[in-house]
Amino acid sequence: MKLGIVGLPNVGKSTLFNAITKAGAESANYPFCTIEPNVGIVAVPDERLDKLSEMYKPEKTTPTSIEFVDIAGLVKGASKGEGLGNKFLSHIREVDAIIHVVRCFEDGNIIHVDGSIGPSRDIETIEMELILADMEVMERRVDRTRKMLKTGDKKYQIELELYEKILKSLEEGKAVRSMEFDIDTKKLVDQLFLITAKPVLYAANVSEDGIHSEESNALLDELFEHAKKEGSEVMVICAKIEEEIAQLELEERDEFLKELGVSESGLDKLIKSSYKLLGLISFLTAGPQEVRAWTIVKNTKAPQAAGKIHTDFERGFIRAEIVAYKDLMECGSYNLAKEKGLVRSEGKEYIMQDGDVTLFRFNV
Repeated sequence: MKLGIVGLPNVGKSTLFNAITKAGAESANYPFCTIEPNVGIVAVPDERLDKLSEMYKPEKTTPTSIEFVDIAGLVKGASKGEGLGNKFLSHIREVDAIIHVVRCFEDGNIIHVDGSIGPSRDIETIEMELILADMEVMERRVDRTRKMLKTGDKKYQIELELYEKILKSLEEGKAVRSMEFDIDTKKLVDQLFLITAKPVLYAANVSEDGIHSEESNALLDELFEHAKKEGSEVMVICAKIEEEIAQLELEERDEFLKELGVSESGLDKLIKSSYKLLGLISFLTAGPQEVRAWTIVKNTKAPQAAGKIHTDFERGFIRAEIVAYKDLMECGSYNLAKEKGLVRSEGKEYIMQDGDVTLFRFNV
């Protein structure tokens, strides 16, 4: 999973990126300090792996991971090359989802590219640039497809109608993700790599005093209202606090979170929200060699899940031997779970569930 962290200059993108990846991206109080996208791979925290490792004592434990990309700040006119716009747009096409950091705090010491804080306006500035960039792509696509109609292949007529529909929606100022498509059409749309088709999660960057959402914050209220209209989720985070948390050892971190009155770090919240946004789950494999988590899309069938491990597993799939993580923990061992009839043999049509501890049988 690849997530792009975006937002206007000086909203806290690089601070948040530093905190969640400890990658040391340069962060300073002036626009465009992130000139090249910084990339950090983050292990997904999963206490189930720790418990399985205690049980199996494997040679190694491998969590699943998320790739975060901190992309240079975007300004008005980016679609026409203003600021670092062209670089921004090329990098954002490669991500699976967008984490849009929105500043929801006042601080006279931190300049704002527009001179004042306004969550809705800030979002619209970026959204319009992304729409304009997608319009440019679709205009070229429409022209090319019209020329291909001369070949007489009917598929080009179907494609042209779709492309013209998307272009019209963009011209009306609507993001592609707000449009509805059937399954086959969605596959065609996915091949276009349009930026506004990507799902968005808003990260409301609040001050250290404003981390408790029950406290009144007009800027935060404005963001929630905006997100509600477009059916997007908002996650409240304080990039500055996350930066402090990142410097602490695990035990100190838990104590610090307790003092703050919060149950989990912003990274944990961000990962959970991203999994939900992209419809992802994890299944687990466990043995003396390795305990490992694997990320798949919800509703993935067993053979395709096996293919995540190795293509041969999918090609020669026979069955999946599965025990629910909860059942395995309650039994205390795989053999006891098997004796109690809790290890199931599932075939090709089985839909994988989050936390399935799985052994694939295959023959190639």
